[in-house]
Amino acid sequence: MGKVSVITLILGLAVTSALDFGPEINPGIELDAQDYQRLNKVRHLSEQFFGHYKNVTLDDLVPEGRLPTVSDLQCYADFAQLTAGLTSGSLWAYRMIDAWGSIPAGILKGHLKDLGHYDECIGIEQSAVSGSTILGKYCLASLPLQQLLGNVGRMMNVQTAVCFPASCSATNMDTLLRRVLKQLVGLELNANQNLVSENSCKTSERDAYDGGAIAAIVILSVFGAAVIISTFYDYFLCEDQKKLPAVLKVFSARANSRSLFRITTKPNPNVIECLHGLRGMSLIWVCFGHDYIIAITSPNINLYDVYAWAKTPFKEVIQEGVFAVDSFFFISGLLVAMVALRSMEKAKGKLNIPLMYLHRYLRLTPIVAVSILLYWKLLPHLGDGPLYGNWNFDSYDRCEGNWYWTLLYIQNYATDSECLAQTWYLAIDMQLYIISPILLIIVYKWGKKGAAVVLLLLLGLAAYLFSIIVINNYSLVSGGGGGGPDDYSEDLDHYTHNRASGWLVGFLFGYFLHTIRGKAIKLSRPAVWVGWITCLALLFTCIFAMYPYGLGKTKTLPSVNEAFYVSLSRIAWPLGLSWVVFACMQGYGGLANSFLTSPLWQPLSKLSFCVYMGHLFIQNLNAGRTRVNTYFSNYDIMLRFWQDFGFSVLLAYVMYILIEAPCGGLETLILPNRRPAPQPKVQAAEPSKEEIPSPLDLEKQAPESSAAIDPANDSTLATAPPLESKTQLQTCERNETS
Repeated sequence: MGKVSVITLILGLAVTSALDFGPEINPGIELDAQDYQRLNKVRHLSEQFFGHYKNVTLDDLVPEGRLPTVSDLQCYADFAQLTAGLTSGSLWAYRMIDAWGSIPAGILKGHLKDLGHYDECIGIEQSAVSGSTILGKYCLASLPLQQLLGNVGRMMNVQTAVCFPASCSATNMDTLLRRVLKQLVGLELNANQNLVSENSCKTSERDAYDGGAIAAIVILSVFGAAVIISTFYDYFLCEDQKKLPAVLKVFSARANSRSLFRITTKPNPNVIECLHGLRGMSLIWVCFGHDYIIAITSPNINLYDVYAWAKTPFKEVIQEGVFAVDSFFFISGLLVAMVALRSMEKAKGKLNIPLMYLHRYLRLTPIVAVSILLYWKLLPHLGDGPLYGNWNFDSYDRCEGNWYWTLLYIQNYATDSECLAQTWYLAIDMQLYIISPILLIIVYKWGKKGAAVVLLLLLGLAAYLFSIIVINNYSLVSGGGGGGPDDYSEDLDHYTHNRASGWLVGFLFGYFLHTIRGKAIKLSRPAVWVGWITCLALLFTCIFAMYPYGLGKTKTLPSVNEAFYVSLSRIAWPLGLSWVVFACMQGYGGLANSFLTSPLWQPLSKLSFCVYMGHLFIQNLNAGRTRVNTYFSNYDIMLRFWQDFGFSVLLAYVMYILIEAPCGGLETLILPNRRPAPQPKVQAAEPSKEEIPSPLDLEKQAPESSAAIDPANDSTLATAPPLESKTQLQTCERNETS
């Protein structure tokens, strides 16, 4: 799958690729009446096979040129038993053919997949005369309609459910289907064209829990038991919360829930409150975009309506969801620079880099490790369905042999098959964090000259990004260039040097905020209007600039133009966000500030890391369990989103209570004390976590529970003097019709 696992998280390219279905239906194309009649002959395959079952021979099950094997003989014996069952009217035999799908009604509208009745098929269990047991085997067969319907059919990859005895292999089914299609409509198929593949087949048999799955259950059970015991002691046995032992407090769901849901309504000039809203909105954007990707690749009854949707401006909001990830990078760079530089001044420029890295790693890795176990070892056992395990984000075998790269945060460079699709962002963010001490020292020692060096680095990386787009002729519109969309995403979206722009802009903006030290900057009303107009122009240009070029195949954009768009938009987006943050801090935010600083964003902001890591788990689980076809529309996807997002937040809360909060608390207890002398003007927003000792105490607004998306906490360790105080989101799976 290569980098496909990560491409799906780059929403822009993922959706663009998903819309490349091949030739769109041309209303001027005429459908031959005889071809349509041939199609109707095979529309109800189960009826055709009802008669053919009784006459199956061994030659019908074995490909030409191959001698029968033991499994072929067993398959033939089970077919004989099936024939006897059909003759005698046995219910189990009729269930096997009743579970079949058909060529769906509405194929000219994009209804290209009939899932049949999955549970009826795999639920078959019948004792044979030989003493063996006949089980049902469900498969999705691909039917070559392009050879039946001419030009109209060449865009259709129709799949329908078939049900056979489980002793039959996909090769047996494929051979039989070929011969039946030849008999019914005279269709000769290429030997290399598979109708049935083994990876589309399922039975009622399930894989046993292996060592990894058992280890995951044991680990979660141990943490769960610790949380239950600590919470029980906290709630029922401890009358004075101040006397609650520290170890029990870090595991107490009561104490951690108080910290999570505590919201601050009193304005605090030392806190950038709007970052809560920016983080929450970006998280929702990521989750919403992923639901659209899943919806597009679902078994829709109106798949060709996606063409009309793809020509609407709203499509750009989904396609350019990649900027939500740039928002995260911007916030990360901003907080690292702002908090660290302020603390470095107090520590006279000293950095405890080893402790800084250790703290960062220990804050992120427990949730990442548990997520790997959940996706890789537990998700395969938690659901079932005709499409389960074959979705865009849930290829479980990707973790085999690659999981350790994810725990080292170098998977974007080390492997072509990343374990967890969403962790590409963590790898880039961690790598940028690792180099942050160099940049911090530069700007701390040389001030504006150091900032100029960072600016030159930003421009140099943008120039490099521009050059590789032009050289490789990459295209957002057509998905072309190099080896195709996969190479596009590998080169432009996965590597740190190509995604650092947003983080560096945030870093420079954080340096600017550090230099003004919270001073009020008075701007005239026209200046404020110019600022907001420029900001909105930048943001809307980033989202909608490519819209006119995605309306048809005739419209193209030179690679130089696209290179300007990609390289500059990754700078323009965080620049627009810089004005939003600045205006909200300085009192020029108006309604935007009221919305972004709402206290209701605070709990979601604190859960953002766990939601980010867990939302694909929920989306894959819900999508993979489907037994019926779906309908593609904005309203239906909105319904899907709120269902998935609600359960994602619930899962995130469980992960926070079981893993993130306890591990964060233990890390605070075990590592040397990082808390410098308290500042008189700073009030602890979360007593269970350490404070960032600066006038702009971003710890209140970005607690360590969201460290993966907000490394403000990392700055505490980054700025600790050594020894003295010892103070921290293109292709989707190729579309359904290609």
